[in-house]
Amino acid sequence: MSNFDSDGSPENEWEERGELAWNEFDWERYLREQDEAIHRYLRFYELCKFSPDRIDAVAEKMGWGRDDWSEEENCNPPDPEGHDAGFADDEDVYTLHKNPIFIATQAIGLGLRRSWESLAADGSKVPQPLAVALLGSMHRTEEQAVQAIHALDFGDYAMAVSLFKRSLSALNGSLSLLNADASLQHRAVVAWREEALPRLFDLREIWLRVIAECRDELDRPVDEEN
Repeated sequence: MSNFDSDGSPENEWEERGELAWNEFDWERYLREQDEAIHRYLRFYELCKFSPDRIDAVAEKMGWGRDDWSEEENCNPPDPEGHDAGFADDEDVYTLHKNPIFIATQAIGLGLRRSWESLAADGSKVPQPLAVALLGSMHRTEEQAVQAIHALDFGDYAMAVSLFKRSLSALNGSLSLLNADASLQHRAVVAWREEALPRLFDLREIWLRVIAECRDELDRPVDEEN
């Protein structure tokens, strides 16, 4: 879907590839590489945060939308420990962790949580009920979004739309907490809110784009798929 197309095709992929002869070490390495993709996205996002089209700019830097993005030097830096040799098959393995929507959601969410946790740890700056409530709201938002991406990967676009709508509802809950009069009385919260709002709206924009494209798929005549 636009700049957020998946890197692989999950449908029937496990059956076609047969049993994957990877052990726990192989999977741990694979997961670490996908974790790095999240941190790479966040680094690009921070560099582009003042750009009005930062969502598309970061997607371009990640190489999404090009078939050979995984071969780009700036998107797939060499392993300093030399682990790339003999482990090329990971490029053929698709899991949820490679889904660009998952990566973007996790990366932006990570930036929000990390900064809020650092601030909210100081009870003199953030009321503890607000600290807990906002963390809970952000957790629910991300949880619903991840479930939606699961549904998207399985091709259940109607369920994906429903779950993304739930994530948007939870995100609105976070916005309500930040816009409450009680929150705006605290200078540190107001300062964090100014940094957080563009990120929250970027999450909403990404999910709204996906919802729109899911609905396009659902409205497409069956004959067009044959």
